[in-house]
Amino acid sequence: MRSHRRLVPTPSGFDRGATAALCVLAATAAALGAVPAAAAPHDDTRSEVDRLYEEAEHATEAYNKADERADALKKEVGTAQDRIARQQERINSMRETLGSLAGAQYRSGGIDPSLALLFSDDPADYLDKASALDRINVHQAGELRELQSAMRETGQERAEAAGKLAELEKSRKAVATHKRTVERKLARARQLLNALPSDERAAYDRASRSGRQEMPDLGGAVPPNGRAGAAVAAARAAIGKPYVWGATGPSGFDCSGLMVWSYRQAGVALPRTSQGQRYAGRQVPLSQAQPGDLVTYRSDASHVGMYVGNGQVVHAPYPGAPVRYDPVGMMPGATVTRV
Repeated sequence: MRSHRRLVPTPSGFDRGATAALCVLAATAAALGAVPAAAAPHDDTRSEVDRLYEEAEHATEAYNKADERADALKKEVGTAQDRIARQQERINSMRETLGSLAGAQYRSGGIDPSLALLFSDDPADYLDKASALDRINVHQAGELRELQSAMRETGQERAEAAGKLAELEKSRKAVATHKRTVERKLARARQLLNALPSDERAAYDRASRSGRQEMPDLGGAVPPNGRAGAAVAAARAAIGKPYVWGATGPSGFDCSGLMVWSYRQAGVALPRTSQGQRYAGRQVPLSQAQPGDLVTYRSDASHVGMYVGNGQVVHAPYPGAPVRYDPVGMMPGATVTRV
């Protein structure tokens, strides 16, 4: 989000990137700082827009997390339902076998009372009592025990599937709630921006695009392996694509969606959220960052970019600012993860 104006000190090894960033930010500050004191309300408006964008990013990550959980639950429910259907077919087959035996007994002059109970209104009660009946033979006993086990297992799986369905419904509602939150905050931010005088709006737009779309000097940094190299190439190919909240490409991205898409091109599946991506690999010091490493920001890891070398990251910043290069120290709380 817009908090990247507050640079934190970058460690040794990133001097050139940090110097370039300071130049960019100095120019931005000059553009915005030239506004007279009477324009303080407009400064407040810009700060409010920045805050709304940051809160929208938090809500976007919450949306992504809820959406990811809903997708996982949907798959789990589908698997459970398939398993229950197969088990029910097995139960039906065992019932048919025992029914055939009952028919044969009936034709021969009688029916085993244990089999008669099978067709009663309360087969579960029958299964509990069946083993106590004197006339049940060894083969029948084995068949009945197997049927009893299958029915109990299916009942348990049905209960678990019902629980997952309820949880899935909760996740879907959470997705809708977070979506409304994001849309409300973005709409409010646009409303505030549209209310600014044209020169103030132009100054804000220039500042919001203060990152670079042209390739910076990456200092000859080389990815540590082919997987990281493929991910870096994908991220750089996305430069200039728009920020679209909830999107994983290829035509638009949110911050974590860009990382998901980039590493997918390298054959690696990343968690959907920036919080999950923080723990998707081994943590390394910022001073040891290599191209392809994920860099998450803020204490809650609500933003993420990809390190590409010489103190630069590629990231999807926020609405209105396309995928671009920015200094690795653009936001506080940088944490580096090697996938």
